[in-house]
Amino acid sequence: MIIYLLLTPLLVIWLSKRWSWINKISPMTVLYIIGLLVANLLPIGPQAQSTNTLVGNIAVPLAIPLMLMGCSLSRKGAAGAAKAFLCGFVSVVVVVVAGFFLFRGESDSRNFAQVAAVGAGLYTGGIPNGAPIKQAVGMSNETYLYLTSYDLIVTGLYLVFIIFFGKKVFRRLLPAPQQHLPSAGTAKDDANIKATPGTIALVIGLTLAIAAVSYLLASLLSRDGDINMTILILALTTLAIAASFLKPVRQQQISFDLGLYCVYVFCLSIATSCNIRQMDLLGSLNILYYIGFIIFGSLVLQFLLARLFKVDSDTVMVSSVALINSPPFVPLVAALLDNKDIVVTGIAIGLLGYMLGNYLGIAIFQVLSMV
Repeated sequence: MIIYLLLTPLLVIWLSKRWSWINKISPMTVLYIIGLLVANLLPIGPQAQSTNTLVGNIAVPLAIPLMLMGCSLSRKGAAGAAKAFLCGFVSVVVVVVAGFFLFRGESDSRNFAQVAAVGAGLYTGGIPNGAPIKQAVGMSNETYLYLTSYDLIVTGLYLVFIIFFGKKVFRRLLPAPQQHLPSAGTAKDDANIKATPGTIALVIGLTLAIAAVSYLLASLLSRDGDINMTILILALTTLAIAASFLKPVRQQQISFDLGLYCVYVFCLSIATSCNIRQMDLLGSLNILYYIGFIIFGSLVLQFLLARLFKVDSDTVMVSSVALINSPPFVPLVAALLDNKDIVVTGIAIGLLGYMLGNYLGIAIFQVLSMV
């Protein structure tokens, strides 16, 4: 089980560099499919399933500091993206809370508050935020699989809209694109530091130190002897953000890549733990409707706020995609818009979402679970 969980993501990443269709549907989708096939076609004993859960639980606390330390908000593009980010961020918060009251139905409010929390994290930072929030709020693997499976469906439809109609719709309804700042990547300070054995060791060592300190804090502040997952996730996020300001660390592409690998391991673990034959895929359609409401409802509200604050069309479009589909899709938007300068703005917005998503999701859970 350990070999399967650690090597399968590496194999998919390697194949994605040779087969372009994997990147088109995303390696994460391929790993979900592989995990579901293994879970439903092969016999998995209790000991193997226990190992699967353990590896998945370890992957997330490592992914958070690795991904956040690879980010830097010291770029000029981040300042220019502030209004667009706030429009998108506020839209997600308003729609997530409103949708909670519309779609929770007869379900337990605390359980649906978990869905709201993970949804808020997904659509401000992406899967890297959704996975740790899932653990922090105690969401079951089955519910998380429902949510992420429905997410693939709805975000896929959203991306189809962006690719085929986005440019015309955004530019017709919003102010014309403004002249963006030159790419910050041309600046000396923004160049990625070359990965060497020493810098890789520094990144891994710092990650393990952050994980150890966070685990210690979560243990000391727990009340019933169990690890306080909320404290653990918030400590990991805070310490990683602080570490991202260290110059030898903040621009290490290897840090972000290793973090993404850990997320892939977690996703494979989650899919492998779920036997679809024992699940009622039609039993949680309110989650599907809720996700659709969040994505397209927040898009409409973001349009209205952008018009109010006079944010240009290209910035709003890249902001929406960066928050809903995550930063890796920003270059796709730049190509669609024929606007290379928008990449810096989009990446900055995506990084802000990564950094704030955990806080937002847990805060929403704490508030809504009291309803």
